[in-house]
Amino acid sequence: MSTFGGPVLFLDRSDINTDEIIPAGCLSLPKQELIPHLFENLKIDGFNPANDIAGKKVVIARENFGCGAEHDKAPLALSANGITTVVSSSFAKNFRKNMQADKLMAIEIDRKSLADMFKMFADKDTECKVVLNDDGTAKVKLIAGSLSKSYQFSADETQKSMLSES
Repeated sequence: MSTFGGPVLFLDRSDINTDEIIPAGCLSLPKQELIPHLFENLKIDGFNPANDIAGKKVVIARENFGCGAEHDKAPLALSANGITTVVSSSFAKNFRKNMQADKLMAIEIDRKSLADMFKMFADKDTECKVVLNDDGTAKVKLIAGSLSKSYQFSADETQKSMLSES
């Protein structure tokens, strides 16, 4: 059983490609050996993968997450590090498919809501809860201390199934 949610890692950049998620030179490694290589090639001001990834369960990034070469190990590297959910305004098609195959949640949120998430929560210790409502709608709820806000998203049947099993 998977739980989708937990501490959030904000990556304030678009077009994070699969080589930045896991270097091509690591693709032959077994799952557990991928752990220290997650995002090691990702360049974002103030981001240090050695210190910033541990304990995070959710990644929130700008649009076009998982673009570039199709590396089926990229979602596996996320999973190896305990990340179960990525929130972005869009995903590369094959990357999204590989995430779902690895039982990871790829949530598409509109750009306006994503911008609001970064504005309100990126500089705070933030928890995320992914919720499937009784009426079939879904939301991402972000919580930082006394601040909380929910963002609706359209869950497909695969996501609804994953959420109802969690």
